[in-house]
Amino acid sequence: MSIQPEYAAASAGAAAADARSAVRLTRSVSATWWYMAIAIVVFELVLVVVSVDTLVRGGVGALEVAVVGTGGLLWWLATLVPLADYRRRTEAAPLLVWRRHGPALLIGLGYGLAAGLVTDLWVLGALPVIQAAMLLNWPPGVRFRVVLAATALLVALSLIDSALVLEETGGAGWARMVFLSATLPAITVSSLWWWDVLVALDRARASEARLAATQERLRVATDVHDLQGHHLQVIALQLELSERLMPHDPEAGTEQLRAARVSVDAARQGTRDLATRFRSVPLPDELANAVDLLRAAGTDAAATVDPDASSAPATALGPVIRETTTNVLRHGGGRRARLSLTRADGVWRYEISNDVAAVAVAEDTSGAGLEGIARRAAEAGGHLDVRRGDETFTVVVTVPHDGG
Repeated sequence: MSIQPEYAAASAGAAAADARSAVRLTRSVSATWWYMAIAIVVFELVLVVVSVDTLVRGGVGALEVAVVGTGGLLWWLATLVPLADYRRRTEAAPLLVWRRHGPALLIGLGYGLAAGLVTDLWVLGALPVIQAAMLLNWPPGVRFRVVLAATALLVALSLIDSALVLEETGGAGWARMVFLSATLPAITVSSLWWWDVLVALDRARASEARLAATQERLRVATDVHDLQGHHLQVIALQLELSERLMPHDPEAGTEQLRAARVSVDAARQGTRDLATRFRSVPLPDELANAVDLLRAAGTDAAATVDPDASSAPATALGPVIRETTTNVLRHGGGRRARLSLTRADGVWRYEISNDVAAVAVAEDTSGAGLEGIARRAAEAGGHLDVRRGDETFTVVVTVPHDGG
């Protein structure tokens, strides 16, 4: 009665589908990273080009232009390393890794000093080291405060430059260069923040997929437990009856053996149906089978079934009926059992009540079977109520009309 061939095939198909989905998601996030990273890199390069063009148009000497241009390219290349590292950053990583981030900071500091001295612009002198600092692994929330402070500083320096330098030159190129310098850190941080959001969504979706797979495995395990436990209990009872009848009524004992073989076939077929997710037994039949089984075990059993029970959520209540019937056979007193399935106030109410076996009085009622029933009820939007008295044990499961 193994479900390994059928369920393995179904699991393999589901795993392949999940893998294909994960590949698509990874490619999508990777493409977003490249768009974001290229935007930052291009913005930095545009700033260097605009700075050089502005100096050339302003009649600055070739040496000064070479210093700004060469230093700008070195700074631009140096920022590529920490930017690439940011793609796989974790919150547990240190703020600064010198062998990776140190060159960008040092080159940014040197380039800022040189560019500031050459252009007499404070904002261009402060920007390179600030931009390199924006690419460090700041803790959540800290980067936002840092960029606010940095942007405020650059705006203040821009106002100073406007009063001291731009007023004299009056060139639109100088104003454009100052504007790009003041806004580059904010643009960089907003892009990195967007990347962090995408990574968080990516991880959340991956976690959701793993959780869904785990829940499905638990569901299948519970179904297998309910189904196999039910049939094995029936087979055990039939074999026991056969053993008792064989000495004085061989024909009746043989009939019970035939019934046990039929039960084995039914269990095998039920397992196949479960593995392919096509197993569906009408709830009135489930209750009738439960009553027949309890009566075969010598229990005085009866059921009250709503006329519209066929419309009840069989996916949710079918396994519950099987599990609770098996529990009565295993742990009940064996004298009486009452089952009912009724509808009222927008919910279906399934109840099974049986006498308590003396040996089970001290046992805990919160076993794996009840946990599985509670989980099924919760998944269908309902709940489980367990009541235990001195002589009676009652399980009540309620689910909405459309549950399951």
